[in-house]
Amino acid sequence: MSYCKRINKKLYKRFGGRVTAREYDRCLFLEGELDDWDDIVSAGLMAVNRRRYDGLVNDIVFTGGQIPPMRTPTLMDKTLDGESPDVLIIGGGIVGCAIARECTKYDMQILLVEKEHDLAMQTSSRNDGMIHPGIDLIPGQVKRRYNMRGNHMYDQVCQELDVPFRRSGQYICFHGIKMAMLAFIGQLYYLLVGPRGRFISKKEFHKREPNMNPSVSGALYFPSAGVVSPYGLTIAYAENAVDNGARVMTDTAVLGMNVENNRIISLETNRGTIFPKVVINAAGVFTEEIARMAQDRFFSIHPRKGTNTILDHKAAMRMNTIVSSFGTSSTKKRHTKGGGLVKTIDDNTLVGPDAVETYMKEDYTTVAQNVADVFEKQSLTDPALHIRDAITYFSGIRAASYEEDFIIRKGKWTKNIVHAAGIQSPGTTAAPAIALDVGRMAKEILQEQRPVQKNTKFDPIRKGVVRANELTIEERNILIAQNPNYGEIVCRCEQISRGEIIDALHRSVPCYTLDGVKRRVRPGMGRCQGGFCGPLVMQIIAEELALPLEEIDKSAPGGEVLFGTIKEVDVNDR
Repeated sequence: MSYCKRINKKLYKRFGGRVTAREYDRCLFLEGELDDWDDIVSAGLMAVNRRRYDGLVNDIVFTGGQIPPMRTPTLMDKTLDGESPDVLIIGGGIVGCAIARECTKYDMQILLVEKEHDLAMQTSSRNDGMIHPGIDLIPGQVKRRYNMRGNHMYDQVCQELDVPFRRSGQYICFHGIKMAMLAFIGQLYYLLVGPRGRFISKKEFHKREPNMNPSVSGALYFPSAGVVSPYGLTIAYAENAVDNGARVMTDTAVLGMNVENNRIISLETNRGTIFPKVVINAAGVFTEEIARMAQDRFFSIHPRKGTNTILDHKAAMRMNTIVSSFGTSSTKKRHTKGGGLVKTIDDNTLVGPDAVETYMKEDYTTVAQNVADVFEKQSLTDPALHIRDAITYFSGIRAASYEEDFIIRKGKWTKNIVHAAGIQSPGTTAAPAIALDVGRMAKEILQEQRPVQKNTKFDPIRKGVVRANELTIEERNILIAQNPNYGEIVCRCEQISRGEIIDALHRSVPCYTLDGVKRRVRPGMGRCQGGFCGPLVMQIIAEELALPLEEIDKSAPGGEVLFGTIKEVDVNDR
């Protein structure tokens, strides 16, 4: 019996004939109708077969709700009409921006388009910033290969781009396991999976992390783990790419494509028609939609939502690294993941994330029960963990494929596209290595049309915005003497000066919004969440850009901040 017949038999048994599978050119397609999204995801996970098929396309129609369409910019113009870049990159997250920088190492004209008003506004600013050692990855996975390579690249990449990075290490804690057994588990794990970890005794662990649960009987320590600002690194990648000749256009959404003879001829956007020679699909949760437009859809994405909580700086004093417990689960069995405790690069504690399947690709709401479940789980690691220390919550959407793996390859049917799809955790860790391979693939496709040489003027060095609060008193005094703006503190929580904010507004990838400045230099990231410094930051933006204060957006056009008292402002008039 063929695999397709076997899976149809299983699908019939589970769904009573409402779902069927068919094969086409080494792909498996699911069809039918279901009113429960979790059932649709289950059908895809049940049918997937990585060894037999190049991909699984889940075309089961969801009848239990209305799937929202992709949000598109309100801006409509002809700025890009007729443009013909060598390489067009779709998506301004960390993977897309890393690819843009990598492509500038060759003599190629690079254009990156992002539908949001700024870079790193979706998954790349909505994750824990952890650089994974690869603990839970399986040999043979594409994402494991890229994770291992990317992890080793981080020291050099962050040094070149002037991005803070710390190899803090990670502890996996065990409860109630004898030392001899734990040591055996550590050796067995390394032999079967890797990466290399070290057994840490109970005494040694509590010496290193004295505030964690006394019930921890030992831990495995993975020194290659680290932390970075994912949105900070994304912006740094983009700035260095632009400094080396790439172009970045935000507020630009791809709306359609013209494909002839298995090649993309042109793309329709809200800013005109573009005629690229090579297209790189790094559109995150929308990579499937881009593949559909390109007539190269051999995979599907099932969005997975995760919620994180950021704690006040004072809570971060309780821990030094990344800590989670093995074999624990929330009493609420719905969630498949409960994350861990991460001391971020900015010295906050991050709690989470969880993992919940969703059909909404841009739903960033937070649910109180989800947060409570994660806190319940992580309290086994740190019993003093308390939600009163929370200063903010945020949710992100992971772009999971049904293979639960990355898709890094040239097109299956369409000849001039490269996919960087299915990027979920550990996407931040893997980004530098993904960029190397995708840049090479783009060069190979372009070489079919013309010779491609190395860019001899490529400069890997990018100087970031000065971080005044990290300077010595002597260094800071010298800086203030040169520019008094660095002596005026705007954000007291994070000790951010006026000079840093002004600098952020005049970079090679500039920002014009309150949240854009926040992502670059952190005013508003502290306990008050911008309650005190927000108006001052807006005033600085208005002054520097010579705009009325009322025109400064919080995050994007349409997000203007209201001024005045409640009685003075009629929100219905906005």
